[in-house]
Amino acid sequence: MRRERLCSAVSAAYVWVAMVAFGGILVETIVIYPNVFHNVPESLAGAMDFFEVVGPADLFPPLGAATVVAGFASLVVLWRYPRVRIWIAASLVSLLLGEFLFSMLFFWPRNDIMFEEGIAVHSVEFLRQTAAEFETGHWLRLGMSAVTATLAFTGLLRFYRESRGFAR
Repeated sequence: MRRERLCSAVSAAYVWVAMVAFGGILVETIVIYPNVFHNVPESLAGAMDFFEVVGPADLFPPLGAATVVAGFASLVVLWRYPRVRIWIAASLVSLLLGEFLFSMLFFWPRNDIMFEEGIAVHSVEFLRQTAAEFETGHWLRLGMSAVTATLAFTGLLRFYRESRGFAR
């Protein structure tokens, strides 16, 4: 019974942090990005001024790290449940490939172009193209975040059902 409580707590924490991360990305999509990308390159400069104290780059790396740690902890404590671990493992694959690796390879260079180098290095047209690519790619990242949270929740639900004797 104590082990089941640990499994429940760890997997619930993973679901919670994965859903918070998804919610953060969704809010960023709906509230922040329309302001950041509405009139490139001027809006990029305005965003840099707005995010001078704190911005998405201050929130998402630690939140992403917490999600990865919680996901692996969940996988470890749920390892003895084969029908559950597949869902948690799939959520980690979605998180690591669809969010982290994709962000590293696709978004980080574009962040440098738009927010570090900007108009001093690049033409207005190139910045607009980069911003459009960023916004398009962001929808994939948002989708992968939703997939991660959904798979984590499915794993928690499967654990609950299996630990209560409802699994088939």
